[in-house]
Amino acid sequence: MKIYTKTGDDGTTLLCNGKRVPKNSIRVCAHGDIDELNSSIGLAISFSKDENLKNILQDIQRDLFLLSSYISLCDKKLPKFDNSKIAKLELIIDETNALLMPLENFIIPGGTTLASTLHLARTICRRAERTCIDLAKNEDIFKLAIPYLNRLSDLLFMLARKANNDIDIIV
Repeated sequence: MKIYTKTGDDGTTLLCNGKRVPKNSIRVCAHGDIDELNSSIGLAISFSKDENLKNILQDIQRDLFLLSSYISLCDKKLPKFDNSKIAKLELIIDETNALLMPLENFIIPGGTTLASTLHLARTICRRAERTCIDLAKNEDIFKLAIPYLNRLSDLLFMLARKANNDIDIIV
């Protein structure tokens, strides 16, 4: 099977529901931002030695892959994506926060390579959230996309803080 189809050479792409749209449509941009976020989380995983963190991030990658399917209007039977996924993020945020000193001021992103890649993923997540907000202004969007991305960016922030805290780096 060839990887190239040449069907996108006209600047369009095929959504999961079979509809062709311009590659720069807001829906395709939202999907692309989530794909970029997923890739950046994969990068963070490659810098982690913590198996628990890797498992958390790999679960998030699977969630993002599913979320992308919802954003791309897949009309196939998809696995359930419900509020329990947001609740799971909140639980991890709370557990992580309990391990850290209270945040008393803004922090500059950086520190370890792992923390830096988590901060990068956080900023990509914020962009994906903004793109989904733009999409929701004019088109139907999966209702949990924005809350999930909002909570995920909070979690990525907490995980970056913890990555630095684990080796006593304060940025």
